[in-house]
Amino acid sequence: MKKETFRLLIINQGSTSTKVAVYENEAVVFSTTIKHLPDEIKSFHDIWDQYEYRKKAILGEVYSHGYEISEFDAIVSRGGLFKPIVGGTYVINEAMLADARSGVYGNHVCSVGCQIAYDLGKEAGIPALTVDPPTCDEMIDEAKYSGIPQITRQSSYHALNQKAIARKLAKDLQKTYSELKVIVVHLGGGISVGAHYLGKVIDVNNALEGDGPFSPERAGSLPVTDLIKLCFSGQYSPKEMLRLMNGRGGLVAYLGTTDGLELDRRITQGDRKAQQVINAMAFQVVKEIGAAATVLKGEVEAIALTGGLANWKRLVELISERVRYIAPIMIYPGEDEMGSLAMGALRVLREEEVVQAYPDSKNDTQLEECK
Repeated sequence: MKKETFRLLIINQGSTSTKVAVYENEAVVFSTTIKHLPDEIKSFHDIWDQYEYRKKAILGEVYSHGYEISEFDAIVSRGGLFKPIVGGTYVINEAMLADARSGVYGNHVCSVGCQIAYDLGKEAGIPALTVDPPTCDEMIDEAKYSGIPQITRQSSYHALNQKAIARKLAKDLQKTYSELKVIVVHLGGGISVGAHYLGKVIDVNNALEGDGPFSPERAGSLPVTDLIKLCFSGQYSPKEMLRLMNGRGGLVAYLGTTDGLELDRRITQGDRKAQQVINAMAFQVVKEIGAAATVLKGEVEAIALTGGLANWKRLVELISERVRYIAPIMIYPGEDEMGSLAMGALRVLREEEVVQAYPDSKNDTQLEECK
């Protein structure tokens, strides 16, 4: 007899927070966000030095709610920065963690979360999983060419939320994700526009550190020659330039804030610059949507707007008025990373989806346990 109820421990590491939740099937038993003081985080030399600090915080929440790690059927962590892999639910293993620790594919504290999940799972004899990590790469070959052989376009985007929303959209359209041809737009600190074709994101802008629309915190695509001149102007170090592209670009560079409520208030009070900048950001988003529509050969069943800024009526309307001729607009405000992680694990535990093996994985006992 197949097991009917699965208990999951979900962890999600952010730069200044740790989210912890327990799910029993689709139901949330408890969910909390642990805030980490900036001074505490700054005391660590790098993200990996935070391992014991983060692990202790997670275990504190688990134990305070009366659980032992051995009581869970799986531990699920938000994905780290690994080598490019197709979407799906993966067993966290040594090969994956070695790539994360190398820093070759970037550094983010969510990689530390995967290490914690793996170690706890190994001690308890239960699988540690991750779902649709941000380096998911399903882009077609044509999408990877940049114009210079030394540079390949990378797939780095809000894969977890993009795919979760695409699945919700498929359900709303009474289809499966593998039947769908849609565009999903994640509007958050970064903005990603993905062309979803029959269950794969075949093209998407690099929302983490590359191209696409400028966003609240990121510069997006820039005039290349002017960027090169700025890099060699002597005004900025390489580290400062990277920070300008990701963290200090976009809305915060033009307007000094990323707060949509504040910007809406400023626009209502007649702030013309704020209005122009928001118009420009929306303009760049719709151009990216138009490009994604051509990738899908115009066969777009719907355009889904999601992420925190999908709650901003002004921005949503600025985008919708230019692209609703392409396909119906469907709004899914916010994001539910914890729920998306839980659902990905459940699909595997219920044998509705095959668990994925990370490339170069050998003798993976956790993979066998999950199967």
